[in-house]
Amino acid sequence: MQALAKARYVRVTPRKVNQILDLVRGANVESALVTLGFSKKHVAKQIEKTVRSAVANAIQEDSKLDVEDLYIKEALVGPGPIMKRWLPRAQGRATPILKRSCHITIILGAKEHKKKAGRARPAAQAKAAGAGAHGKTSKASVTAKPAKSDTAPRPRTKAPAKRMRKATKRGG
Repeated sequence: MQALAKARYVRVTPRKVNQILDLVRGANVESALVTLGFSKKHVAKQIEKTVRSAVANAIQEDSKLDVEDLYIKEALVGPGPIMKRWLPRAQGRATPILKRSCHITIILGAKEHKKKAGRARPAAQAKAAGAGAHGKTSKASVTAKPAKSDTAPRPRTKAPAKRMRKATKRGG
């Protein structure tokens, strides 16, 4: 289940909005609203209104839905129209001023509740974990070398030689 809300033509640059959206992406709706309520940025109020609208849309779509299960699945910002103005400067010149706007999109998702009542793992997960049907580890999983990770330390290379300064004559 997804619920969507959009705030269009918000008179803030998309870059500033994205700073605040980074704080709430993937968070619970309740914690996101608390974070937005205490934020010093002016645009946080606009984002908070959009999140509340998305919650209302979700409840309207499914009245049995619990608000505690909702989280911010996606928080997007895109550019809106740009108002172009001119500022007079010295010697008859003019400087352009770009007044940017943006469109904010909030998509909520509902968390699925997992059953905790001693459910057995499917066979596919057991094989992926390295155990066979009888609970023994297979020979392939024991002899296989671990894959190289991207975070492995790099070998040290020779340090660059120090540059020699040219001797300069002083005086005369």
